[in-house]
Amino acid sequence: MNTNNQLSIKTLEEIIPHNDSVRILSQIMEELNYEKLMKAYSPKGRNPVVSPKVLFKVLVYAYMNNIYSSRKIEKVCRRDINFMWLLQGEKTPDHNTISRFRSNRISVAGEDLFYQLIKKLLKLKEIKFENIFIDGTKIEANANKYTFVWKKSTDKSEVKLQEKLRILIRTLNDELNINYTIYTVQDKITVQQVSEILTTLNKIKISENIEFVHGKGKRKSKLQRFIEQFDELAHRQGKYDNYNSIFDGRNSFSKTDKDATFMHMKEDHMRNAQLKPGYNVQIGVEGEYIVGLDISSERSDQLTLIPFLKNLKLKLHKTYKNVVADAGYESEENYVYLLENKHNSFIKPQNYESRKKNKFKNNISKRENMHYDEQNDCYICYNRKVLMPIGRKSKKSKSGYKSILTIYECEDCNGCEYKDKCTKAKGNRQIHVSKKFIDLRENSLTNIKSAGGILLRMNRSIQVEGTFGVLKENYGFRQFLTRGKENVKCEFLLLSFAFNINKLHTKMRKNKLGVSFFIKDIA
Repeated sequence: MNTNNQLSIKTLEEIIPHNDSVRILSQIMEELNYEKLMKAYSPKGRNPVVSPKVLFKVLVYAYMNNIYSSRKIEKVCRRDINFMWLLQGEKTPDHNTISRFRSNRISVAGEDLFYQLIKKLLKLKEIKFENIFIDGTKIEANANKYTFVWKKSTDKSEVKLQEKLRILIRTLNDELNINYTIYTVQDKITVQQVSEILTTLNKIKISENIEFVHGKGKRKSKLQRFIEQFDELAHRQGKYDNYNSIFDGRNSFSKTDKDATFMHMKEDHMRNAQLKPGYNVQIGVEGEYIVGLDISSERSDQLTLIPFLKNLKLKLHKTYKNVVADAGYESEENYVYLLENKHNSFIKPQNYESRKKNKFKNNISKRENMHYDEQNDCYICYNRKVLMPIGRKSKKSKSGYKSILTIYECEDCNGCEYKDKCTKAKGNRQIHVSKKFIDLRENSLTNIKSAGGILLRMNRSIQVEGTFGVLKENYGFRQFLTRGKENVKCEFLLLSFAFNINKLHTKMRKNKLGVSFFIKDIA
């Protein structure tokens, strides 16, 4: 470091206020362990242009100030005194260095650094690991809106392709006397099987010294036509196989970002319910700080709760006492997980709001409006007829969880004057009931109706929904810049890190505390 740089840093030290957010950021980040981040660099490669710790500080501070583009970050590093102070005389990183660091390095250590910050917040007594408020929001991906692939469309095309292959194999057997298996409708003809057919046909070509011709003319032999058709169909089947592996339980993906799923966005400017490629961003908030996050390609929140809580426990080695979430997270599987892991469930039932309305209360078809005789295990309908258990069946969810449903059937619906209002079935009315789910739902309902539960529900809307509001409106974060789930997660980790530091800085200014307060408490 030359003398001029030393002098300029001293000058910057005098200019920047003692309670500026950049000082809080720098101090807290000095306390973190960067071992995992350093491992992201090869020991055989050249030394980084800017030290990883300093570059991470620069990125987080940029996100604290709503600067997300790598080119804009490069520009402020040359012009803004706070960024110059963070660099401490090191070379100004160019946009390529910043972009590579965000995509390739932070993916290795980003989560580790973020959860180290959460543990610092615990030491500062900002959080207690007591109540976690969970919610999700859809954020648009950096993907082409018109390069989509749909599962239903792929399935229909694949069915037609399979039929073409069966017909082609029958024709091959008839015209060339090659006895290949004619597959049934249930059997799927794989690319491997088509490749075996092509291998046989190419052997015939070599053994009989048949020359192939170009173009689309009539000079082509039967053998050449068969080989070309099988080759084309094998290529198409391979494409559908690749699509199915990418879907991985989803109903769509974008060709320009295969991890992005087409979802309904709240920001629907055209008001036409247009689907856009995006990600389901999950966060957990406590004390107005983001204490956990995850990125999901699932449109539904229901399937995101368990992976989110498992990851949180793995990273923090802590278990939250109360889990507070809205109706989108309700499922038997989630209730069972919370019970088994000693979480108190404060999940609002999906029918919680509708049960308050007269339309629901007057609907005689609803199970909730029937009387349940616990002693005889039967339901009594509006017309005083008994629905008795006639059997059980299992139901498997998308995640593989199996729930047991008891089937209740009315003794006799014939001649019932209320049948049209009760059921559309031709026979007797049936209801399928998961007793475990009902018990767990009632337990969660009791929790949210308690005095503490009402307070937690109010806090949920303030804390977690308020956080999303701040990120979208104040931070202007409405679309990801990078592509792929891992890169997108790195972006949101940086944003969450920045959000937490800004929140801590706000508290510091409110209480008129200096950096020395945090140095003393964190040390």
